[in-house]
Amino acid sequence: MESLFDSAAEEAHRGQEPLAVRMRPRSLEEVIGQRHLLGPGTPLRRLVESDAPMSLFLWGPPGTGKTTLAYVVAGATKRRFVEISAVSAGVKDVRAAIDQARRELGMSGRQTVLFVDEVHRFNKAQQDALLPAVENRWVTFIGATTENPFFSVISPLLSRSLLLTLEPLAEDDVRGVLERAVADPRGLGGRVTLHPDALDQLVRLAGGDARRSLTYLEAAAMLTDGAIEGMAEVTVEVVEKAVDKAAVRYDRQGDQHYDVVSAFIKSMRGSDADAALHYLARMVEAGEDPRFIARRIVIFASEDVGMADPTCLQVAVAAAQAVEFIGLPEGRINLAQAVIHCALAPKSNAVVKAIGAASDDVRRGMVGRVPGHLRDAHYAGAKKLGHGKGYQYPHDFEHGLVRQDYAPEELRERRYYEPTTHGAEARFAERWAKIRSFLRGG
Repeated sequence: MESLFDSAAEEAHRGQEPLAVRMRPRSLEEVIGQRHLLGPGTPLRRLVESDAPMSLFLWGPPGTGKTTLAYVVAGATKRRFVEISAVSAGVKDVRAAIDQARRELGMSGRQTVLFVDEVHRFNKAQQDALLPAVENRWVTFIGATTENPFFSVISPLLSRSLLLTLEPLAEDDVRGVLERAVADPRGLGGRVTLHPDALDQLVRLAGGDARRSLTYLEAAAMLTDGAIEGMAEVTVEVVEKAVDKAAVRYDRQGDQHYDVVSAFIKSMRGSDADAALHYLARMVEAGEDPRFIARRIVIFASEDVGMADPTCLQVAVAAAQAVEFIGLPEGRINLAQAVIHCALAPKSNAVVKAIGAASDDVRRGMVGRVPGHLRDAHYAGAKKLGHGKGYQYPHDFEHGLVRQDYAPEELRERRYYEPTTHGAEARFAERWAKIRSFLRGG
């Protein structure tokens, strides 16, 4: 039986809960973001609107609402809610929770939501302990993970559950979370106001993480004069002091965005690795999409380095893939490696000039007919048309080269690729000069 002391302790604790906990949505209608998971007929809606137990895995970055959705499901359906952290729990804890859920189901018919946070931290034996409960639907199992469950969760458990992917919150979503927290009685209750610039700064610092945005807001509100006794304003300066992070003046849709990106590219082109790293850090700290940065580096690898260092493109693409795979903050290391490689690599714009010159000719109508011996001869009747006739297979000749026409007749003397002698391109320049002379009959 719960005593008055227990109730008083619980009430006191509720007053000390972090802002992110106090502002946790109580219904699906209060959830901000993840619209692709909350529409009519979605598994989450069915789970809330019906009594049937269901097992789910919620996969997404921190602060996207995995724990929130588990609480909402339990609260909206009046199910018991049991939370286990895979960081500290073991097989014994899992089995005890399942046994209690079975007793509750047998005695009162009340179902239990068993929420396992950081489920990817469970080893195989611990995950195996969940199987009977999931298989027999003794509980509504919800597992939250920030890591790819196809690598971190055993197949039998994953195959018996639905996998729902949560996306980082959009800036407008984070903005809505912060504005609600300022006004809501459960949050700051209007005791402070939030300057628009400070709101923008908190949104950038959050990086799509609602929990982080509320943590920063709470810290900033505590530093405002009069936050307890009267109205006070959270400014950019207050946010900087609370988070110990200077605001980066950077507008992702305005001049700062284009100016910084331009300086970033030009610093790499000028081989100044230090300056390029500065602008990289500036973009990352301001909340620029790392995928945008990665795309610019990949373009640069061919546009400004090209054949002078063909490995540069490999490094850039690898960095882009790494950013997609691990995200921030660790992904900034991969981006930095690619930036240093690109900045220090020998430079050549011969590739972009070559494709530009070829495209210009095509746009001017200089296309010509494909030589007959190069045309496709695989379909029925092609040989009757003379397609492929006279084609000589280069692999049958010494050095893999044979003199024959490849370009349309009108373009046989056009020159597009003019290699430099920078870095590795010097080798290609020498080889291309010999090949071109041979093919053109020199």
